[in-house]
Amino acid sequence: MSTPSEKYAVFRSDQEHPAVKEFRALYDFELDEFQLRACAALEDGHQVLVAAPTGSGKTLVGEFAVHLALQRGQKCFYTTPIKALSNQKYADLVSRYGSDKVGLLTGDNSINSEAPIVVMTTEVLRNMLYAASTTLLGLSYVVMDEVHYLADRARGAVWEEVLIHLPDSVSVVSLSATVSNAEEFGDWLETVRGNTVVVLEEKRPVPLFQHVMVGKRLHDLFAGEAPTARVGAPKPAKSGNPAKANQVDIKDLVNPQLVRIARDDNRIFRDDSRKPRRRRDLPKSRPTRTHFTPYRSDVVEELDAGALLPAIYFIFSRKGCEDAMLQCLRSGLRLTKPSERDEIKRVLAERTADLPDEDLGVLGYHDFSEALSRGIAAHHAGMLAAFKEVVEELFARGLIKVVFATETLALGINMPARTVVLEKLSKWNGEAHVDITPGEYTQLTGRAGRRGIDVEGHAVVLWQPGFDPRAVAGLASTRTYPLRSSFSPSYNMAVNLVRQVGRTRARDMLELSFAQFQSDQAVVGLARQVQRNTEALEGYKESIDCHLGDFLEYADLRRRIGEREASGSKRRKLDRRVEAQESIEKLRIGDIIRIPAGRSAGWALVLDPGMRSEREGPRPTVLTLDRQVRKLSMIDFPTPVEAIGSLRIPKKFNPRNPQQRRELAQVLRTRSDMLGEDGPPSRARGRDVVSHADDPELQEMRAQLRAHPCHGCSDREDHARWAERYFRLDRENREVQRKIEQRTNTIARQFDRVCQVLDALHYLDGDKTTEAGDRLARIYTELDLVAAECLRQGVFDDLTVPELAACLAALVYEARSKDEPTSPRLPRGDVRLALERMGSIWRDLSALERDMRVDFLRSMDLGFCWPAFRWASGASLAEVLYESDLAAGDFVRWVKQLIDLTEQVADAAGPTPLRSTARAVVDQIRRGVISYASMVDEP
Repeated sequence: MSTPSEKYAVFRSDQEHPAVKEFRALYDFELDEFQLRACAALEDGHQVLVAAPTGSGKTLVGEFAVHLALQRGQKCFYTTPIKALSNQKYADLVSRYGSDKVGLLTGDNSINSEAPIVVMTTEVLRNMLYAASTTLLGLSYVVMDEVHYLADRARGAVWEEVLIHLPDSVSVVSLSATVSNAEEFGDWLETVRGNTVVVLEEKRPVPLFQHVMVGKRLHDLFAGEAPTARVGAPKPAKSGNPAKANQVDIKDLVNPQLVRIARDDNRIFRDDSRKPRRRRDLPKSRPTRTHFTPYRSDVVEELDAGALLPAIYFIFSRKGCEDAMLQCLRSGLRLTKPSERDEIKRVLAERTADLPDEDLGVLGYHDFSEALSRGIAAHHAGMLAAFKEVVEELFARGLIKVVFATETLALGINMPARTVVLEKLSKWNGEAHVDITPGEYTQLTGRAGRRGIDVEGHAVVLWQPGFDPRAVAGLASTRTYPLRSSFSPSYNMAVNLVRQVGRTRARDMLELSFAQFQSDQAVVGLARQVQRNTEALEGYKESIDCHLGDFLEYADLRRRIGEREASGSKRRKLDRRVEAQESIEKLRIGDIIRIPAGRSAGWALVLDPGMRSEREGPRPTVLTLDRQVRKLSMIDFPTPVEAIGSLRIPKKFNPRNPQQRRELAQVLRTRSDMLGEDGPPSRARGRDVVSHADDPELQEMRAQLRAHPCHGCSDREDHARWAERYFRLDRENREVQRKIEQRTNTIARQFDRVCQVLDALHYLDGDKTTEAGDRLARIYTELDLVAAECLRQGVFDDLTVPELAACLAALVYEARSKDEPTSPRLPRGDVRLALERMGSIWRDLSALERDMRVDFLRSMDLGFCWPAFRWASGASLAEVLYESDLAAGDFVRWVKQLIDLTEQVADAAGPTPLRSTARAVVDQIRRGVISYASMVDEP
C-alpha cells in the first residue's frame, strides 16, 4: 500500500464506510478485497451473497453483520445447517462479544434467546417464522451460513422457506461455497429479497497442489502447474473447465509418468484376462501388479516424512475409518511429542468427565484415547458427539496429526489441514457405488492449506486398480457444480402458509421459490427454441409450395400411409413372435426340432424345455448335431417350431460328459438323415403372408394419394423431402412446447395437489385450517401427515411411556442401508397393535397420494422401535447397543430426533393425557450420554 493513489483509495473507503474501518481494526491481518467489497455493500444497505472457496474467510462477512447489528442497537440471527456448527460459531462469538450479548437456539438448547445476537440452526428460524415468534421483533440481519445447503434433497427446502418468508425489513447475508451459477442464484435473491450484491471470489487463499501416491512414492498429478495452484487465476469460462477455457486438452496437462504407469499396469491384467481360465490352462506364475495401493499406516508415515501433516484422510466408510485408526495403532505409529500427549489427555479427560463410567467401554473409549495420545483419530457420524467434539478441538489446535474421516467432516466444520488424502474416488450413496462429483472433490480437497499457516496445500489421491489419472485431473480442474434447488411444498408447509396468509397468497409466495425461478429460466431458453423452430417451419413451407395443390396435405397422406404400413408390419411380427413362443412352450424333453435361425440353426434335440421368463420368453436347452449343448432364446425362433419326432434320453445322461454327448448326437444324426435335409414343412411354411392388400383402410388412403392433384407434380420428390423435414421439426417443436407447459407453474401445481390431499382429509377449510390442521402445523417431520392422523385417530392415547417412544421412533428412523433387516424385533402387546394401526394409516394416505398425484410419505421404518422401547424402559447403553447393533453416535442422533418429534407431539396434543405421556417420554430418554450430548450434535 505504497502509492499515493492506493493510500487515497483507502482513505476514501474509510470515510465512506466508517463501520468497515472500525471492524477492520478488530483483526490483526488485512482483509481481502472481496471481504471489503461485501462488507461495504452491507453497510450501504444492500443484501449480500458471497460465494467463495472453502477456507477463504467468507464467514468474516457474516461477522460484520453481527458487528453492524450491535453497533446500531439491532438484532442479528446467525443460522447454520448443523448443530455442531452452531455450537462452534456460538463459542466464537461469545469469546469476542461476551455471553451476555450472544444466545444459542438449536432445538436442544435455549441459551439467552433474547440476546441481540442469536446463533441457531436454519430449521429453528423457519419454525419461528411460522409461529410468528416474538423473538423476531427488532430483527435486522440474518446470516445464512452454508446457504448452498438448499440443494440438499432432504433439508434444502428450509433455506428457501426462510429466504421467502423473512420480512422485507431484514437484510440477508448469504454465504455459499463456490458454485458455477452464483449469478443466477443472486438474480433470484434480487427477485425475492430486493437489492442484492453478488460478491464472487474464485481464488483459493492457499494454492493447492495435486498428487497421486503409487506405492510409497508421491507423484505430481499434473506435468506443470496444477490449475488449483494458480494464485489469482482468471475466472473459469462458462464451461467451468479452465483447460477448455485455454483450449488445452486435459490429457496434455497430466503427468506423463502417471499415464505410463496406468497404461502398463492395466495392460498386464487386460492381457492376462484374455487367457483361458480352466485350471489346467492357468500359467504357473500369475502376473503381479508392479504398482500397488499403499497401506494406510505407510501413507501417514510418508506424509510425516515429507512434512505434509496435519492431514485429513477421507475414507467413505465408518468402519473403514475405525479400521484405519486401529491399523495405525497396531503398526506402532506415534506422531506426538510427550508435551502434546499430556495436553491431549488433559483435554480428553476434561471434555468427557461427565460421561458415565459404565458406558466408556461400550463407546470404545480406551482405543479412542490411546489413538488420540498418538496424534491419530477417526471422525464420522457414527461416533459419539462428545468424541467428535474432542477430535475437532484437538485437530484445530494442531495436536492431532491425522484424522480418518468420512465426507461429513467437509460439511462446514472448521478443520483445515495441510494435506487432504482421498483413498478412493467412489463412495456408497445408500443404493450403489458412485463416483464422486467435481463439486464433492473440490469440497473435500478444499480443506487442504491453512490460511496464515501453510504456504501451500496438498491433495493426495491413492493409486487403485484401474486408476485413470486423466479422470482425476478432470475432477481436479473442473469447476462446474451448479446450485440446484430441491424445494418442494410439504404438508406442514402448506398448512402453516394457508393459516398465515390464505391459500391464494401462499400459492403466489411458493411461485417465488428458487426451484420455480430455475424452471422459468429454462422455459425462457425453450421459448426461444420454439420461436426459432416456428420461423424455420415457415421457411420449409415456402420450399414445399406446389402450384398443383396443397402439398402438405399430400405429404401428410404419404406419412400416414407409411405409418400404417409400419404398424401392420410390426403387428404381424408381434403375432409371429407370440405364435413362435407358444410353439416353444409345447416342446418336451426328447423332442427333435429344426431350429429355424441363429448360429445353432439345424437339427437339435430338446434336453430341457426351459422355464418361461417374463422378459425373455422360454429358453430351451438343446443338443445340436455338432455335439454342442446350447441354451436358445426367442432370437433363434423367428417362426414357430414343432417336434418332428422324439428320442429317448438316458436317465443318467450328463450334458457335461463329452462321450455321452457324442453318442446321443450320433443317434440324433441318424434320425435326422431319415427325415431328410429340410424335414417336413413347418406350420409357417406355405402360409400366405398377410399383405397390405388385406387392409381396406390402407387401400383407401392409397387411392386418395393417387387421386391427389400433387401426385402428378414433376417436383414431387423434392417437395416430399422438404415436407419430411417440416414434419420432423414440427414434432420436435410440439415436444418443446409440451416441456414448457410442464415447467410452467410447477411448484404452484404441486402446492394445489398438496392442498387437495389436505382438503380431502379436512385439514384445510378454504383459506383456514381446521383443528386437525393446527395440530399438523406443529409437527415438523418427513412423516408429518402420518403423525397428525395418528393423533386425530387416537392411536397414541393409551400407550405407556416406553410404548409411545417405540411408536414415535417408527416416524423418525430411516435405515442407512437397504440391507438392514426388514422384520426387526418389536415389543409385544399394545405396541404391535398401535404399529399395525399406524401402518394402516400410512397405506390409506399413500393411496390418497397416488390419487392426487403426489409422493411425499416415505415408508415407515420399524428398525429403531426396539432400541427406543428398551432405552425408555431404563435399559443401559451397553444393553441397547448390543441388542440393536447400532453405533453409539447413530443411537444418540436418533434418540435426539425422537426427542424433537415427541416434544412436537406433546405441543400438538393440547391439554390431554397424551401430552403428559409425551413429556414423560422426553424425561425418560434424555439421560446418560443423551443428556451429556445436549451441547453437541451430529449433522
